[in-house]
Order: sequence, then structure tokens, then C-alpha cells
Amino acid sequence: MNRMMEMERKVTKFGNSLGITMTDALKQIGLDQGDTVTIDVSPATGEIIIKKSTKVSLPEGISADFMDTLTDVIEEYDQTLRGLKDR
Repeated sequence: MNRMMEMERKVTKFGNSLGITMTDALKQIGLDQGDTVTIDVSPATGEIIIKKSTKVSLPEGISADFMDTLTDVIEEYDQTLRGLKDR
């Protein structure tokens, strides 16, 4: 079931920070203590989107520069690569 759930919470003080509790919501997307998330903030709409991070560590010997170049090549030749897949 991919239905959006609406939850209402009060903003509270945690030490010197403001925060909300949302344990149930985090569990629903498979998050647990220590997991990493990405947070997108849209001041124009007042929306905050929290997603489970999909960052991965590169294997030993593979540099970030190589991955950047590979990404550029894949983006440039995307249609060609898709065509080859169907042959």
C-alpha cells in the first residue's frame, strides 16, 4: 500500500534545537537509529522531504573522478546505451 499518511506533531525543544518526533513514520520507510537521510527543503512551499540515503561507498581502487567521468559518459550516450540494451 503506497498511500501517503498524514501525521500531526508539535515542534518541541531538544536541548538547543527544535525538533519533532516521528518514530512511526521513520520505521515505515525502513529507517533506524544511525541511518543516514537526505533532506530537501522548499521554503517556497513549506515542504521538507526526508528520504533514506542511497549513498554508497566506492570500492577500493575506484576514484570519485572515475565515477564522475562514467556518469558523464552514461548521460551523454544514454539513448545509445538504451538502444543497445534492446538488441
